Amino acid sequence: MKKRFRIFIYMALLAFFTWGSVSSAQDAALIEAARKEGKVIWYTSLAIPSSTVFAHFFMNKYKGIEVEVHRTGSQRVLQRVMQEASAGIKNADVIHTSDAGHFVLLKEKRLLLKYVPRAAEIFPAGFKDPDGFYYGLRATLSVIAYNPKVVTDKDAPKSWKDLLDGKWRGKEVTAHPGYSGIIMTHVLALVKQYGWDYFKELAKNKVHITQSANDPAGVVASGERPVGVNGAEYFYYKTLKQGNPIKIVYPKEGVPLVVSPTAIANAAPHPNAAKLFTEFILTKESQQMLADKEGLYTGHPEVTYPKDKPMLKDLKLLAVDADELEKRNAEIKKRFVEFFGA
Repeated sequence: MKKRFRIFIYMALLAFFTWGSVSSAQDAALIEAARKEGKVIWYTSLAIPSSTVFAHFFMNKYKGIEVEVHRTGSQRVLQRVMQEASAGIKNADVIHTSDAGHFVLLKEKRLLLKYVPRAAEIFPAGFKDPDGFYYGLRATLSVIAYNPKVVTDKDAPKSWKDLLDGKWRGKEVTAHPGYSGIIMTHVLALVKQYGWDYFKELAKNKVHITQSANDPAGVVASGERPVGVNGAEYFYYKTLKQGNPIKIVYPKEGVPLVVSPTAIANAAPHPNAAKLFTEFILTKESQQMLADKEGLYTGHPEVTYPKDKPMLKDLKLLAVDADELEKRNAEIKKRFVEFFGA
């Protein structure tokens, strides 16, 4: 019995070390191939400070491979990818936006490369495409925020419907779903909760319109419009941590959860660098950096979060289906313009 147990242990260790050596050999081959390509071109909607940190982090680890960051809003990222595909231009290696519906479309158009990063194997189902074409790089929430120097805690809105109160006329700010994937998800989540009448009523308060989901944080902090009716929670959090007057509200009736995917372009000019970069951004080390430095949530189950941020499990989350998000994209843009005039 003891002899058989020793043989079992020996075989298990042999299998482990054999797998490790194969894995290391594969890693070395991928790194070498990526270095020969010398560059990865990243189309991303991740804010410039965050995407720049990522790029430098990668370049410091993999000397000789440049990360060329092209950052703009989610809808413009998609527009550029589609225009270049139509023109036969092969420029993007890695594509990331905050609109999961984009990746349903890109997958249908066969513009994505099927690739299964090792790190993503332990991600929950909501953070990976079952067919292996895209993965959740990050997640954020769309929340309410206010400036406590202008609005008292007692008077501050506590729920989505509180934002419809006429007392906030001329005092609110929203980002635009025609630019931001986060806000596209936000609008669909609330339409599913309350219908389009909610936004029709909200528009009566003459809400100031910005582009990015990050923009409301600066407007609220300045006091120009002291109430944010939506916006990226992580950017509100970062703005707060920088000493600005902001308070974040997580409505009890539910908070839109925005999972932001990443994928490799099917026609990537630097496919090995793209694979290495994708492996890198989904590792626990990189995902933990997103949580620590950027205040974001991630799909990596081993990541820990600042104690002053709520855990996702403690919130009622309003998730939307990526397929529905893609199908209703045009409707959402049209109705938003209809109600808000821009």
